[in-house]
Amino acid sequence: MAQSTEADWVARAADDVIAEAERRAPGKKIVCASGISPSGPIHLGNLREIMVPHLVADEIKRRGIDCEHILSWDDYDRLRKVPAGQPESFAEHIGRPLTSVPDPTGEHASWSDHFKAPFRAALRELGVEVREISQTEMYTSGAYREQILHAMRERQRIDAVLGRYRTKKAKTDEGSEGAAEDDEGGAGTAYYPYKPYCGACGRDLTQVTSYDDETTEISYTCTACGHRESFRLDSHDQGKLVWKVDWPMRWAYEGVTFESGGVDHSSPGSSFTVGGQLVREVFDGLPPVYLPYSFVGISGMAKMSSSKGGVPTAGDALRIMEPQLLRWLYARRQPKQAFNISFDQEISRTYDEWDALERKIESDTAAPVDIAVHSRAARTAAGELPTTPRKLPFRTLASVVDITTGHEEQTLRILRDFTIEDPISSLDETRPRLDKAESWVSTHVDEEQRTRVRTEPDRETLATLGDADREALKLLVDGLDEHWSLDGLTTLVYAVPKLQAGLAADAKPTPELKAAQRQFFALLYKLLVGRDTGPRLPTLLLAVGADRVRELLAAS
Repeated sequence: MAQSTEADWVARAADDVIAEAERRAPGKKIVCASGISPSGPIHLGNLREIMVPHLVADEIKRRGIDCEHILSWDDYDRLRKVPAGQPESFAEHIGRPLTSVPDPTGEHASWSDHFKAPFRAALRELGVEVREISQTEMYTSGAYREQILHAMRERQRIDAVLGRYRTKKAKTDEGSEGAAEDDEGGAGTAYYPYKPYCGACGRDLTQVTSYDDETTEISYTCTACGHRESFRLDSHDQGKLVWKVDWPMRWAYEGVTFESGGVDHSSPGSSFTVGGQLVREVFDGLPPVYLPYSFVGISGMAKMSSSKGGVPTAGDALRIMEPQLLRWLYARRQPKQAFNISFDQEISRTYDEWDALERKIESDTAAPVDIAVHSRAARTAAGELPTTPRKLPFRTLASVVDITTGHEEQTLRILRDFTIEDPISSLDETRPRLDKAESWVSTHVDEEQRTRVRTEPDRETLATLGDADREALKLLVDGLDEHWSLDGLTTLVYAVPKLQAGLAADAKPTPELKAAQRQFFALLYKLLVGRDTGPRLPTLLLAVGADRVRELLAAS
């Protein structure tokens, strides 16, 4: 059933998928699919491969319709290159299945499991439910044997479809094992859509030299080690279909109704375009409803690539972001829109935007589309995601843990001052957000930017102050007790220059007043932390404590 006319992109996509599913097979379970090659760190760009189908599948489930989200691990793909940061000795494994390459740390069964494990943990924290399918298990168990034999019988038809798009230099689809191998053939060269792994060296650097349709006997030569071998394909399960044939084969095998993929997969002549024809003409199936997605950047970084290594993963993001916040970043943007995820100071603004949305939800002033997006971030069809009971501003928490270096007793004292009208009773009320802030400060704030409150007054600076500066400090110190709250101190620090100018504390600022305020703030930072800038002054004053502030600002 179609949703409201103000539905967000997820609801519109769900409408399309449900309508297509009803057209194809009324009452049958809807299958939404994702596919990831665990060849390296699974970064935040890869996460969009999961989040787009997850959000659509979850919306379908919310409507009471049977739906499943499958995650195909392309772990039978070859290791193409050694990611940055990994031992160069692993170059000897290039060409072998990812499940046949050892884990560089020795903690997991294989290279692929090494990268799957943290991603699985991140999906659990995000509330993403998937049915995992290992392509290594599917191929080596013989599950696709009939599909492989069928593709080999139809190799000329497949070659003809590929020939419509074949270019002199095939482009490689990002995230796949590479498209160049799919374009072998043409111009009088025999084409085979299947590539065996070498029985001697285990690599896929093989060249099929002959195939007999009746006996299914296939012969190949390994271009890496020179090994030659012949075997019957109807009883051999150590090889796989090439990418542009493998993908549409799986659409038909799994009955996929919806899938999303990078924009590079859906450009003219790319995997999805070719796959759409192959699934119809060869595998007697239909292509899924498809949404291409754009790239995810990190604070202005260029497009990410897992083969380069060193890019943030979902786990990295969840160390500093609550799950709802990360889900929201993916839910609020249409798949075709690229967006950045901030790991720098902008993360505080991201949290502020999320908190503002939650306040609108609570006050019943949010727009319908914002309500829908918030719902997708905060909960799934299975229920609410765990959340922080007392959501203090992220920038406040970060400033506090920066100053206290994580000392829990001091942190609790300061946060009670922040919540003076309804003081928190335990730091657990502020978790996990407090832990995210502490993690961000310890991993993303440069040491020279960390806040170090002076242990002794800056007597040299204090001794050189003029009468105006001394008066400003006295006005501040004298007003601490009366204004000892976040809002009160905010009023006080901005009011001091106004009072010195003979104006009321609530006078509107002028350019001259703003300049005086900046000069006063710089003086406070210098006397408190030895720098010209730092955390917001009201936060800093509360964190330092009234007695210590008086000690550090004592001008006489």
